Amino acid sequence: MASLIAYSFLLVLFVTSGVVIATKKNEEFIIENNCEFKMDLSCVSEVFDSIFKTGSVTNKCCGELLVLGKKCHHALVKTLENPIFKSLDRKTIMHKSITTWSKCHELSRSPSPSA
Repeated sequence: MASLIAYSFLLVLFVTSGVVIATKKNEEFIIENNCEFKMDLSCVSEVFDSIFKTGSVTNKCCGELLVLGKKCHHALVKTLENPIFKSLDRKTIMHKSITTWSKCHELSRSPSPSA
């Protein structure tokens, strides 16, 4: 239960004020570009899971991630580089972040299946 509360807190932090742990540069970028409010909460959760846990991102949420933009995506991920994720080092987090972004970008370039 405690981990669920911690996870929920992090999601709220990510969406509403992802600037708490950010460096000044990331904080200013996030605020100026309104990065926290460009994705649906369920999509934030999917992206979060794909980077900090194990999960995948749906096509819908990939679309929202791409609308968010690469710079907002990376700035928000950097705000979550926190000791709470002791099992993941910065290199792993950044690799998973880039992988998630790349998969979504690749999906957006793929032709839609014929109906």
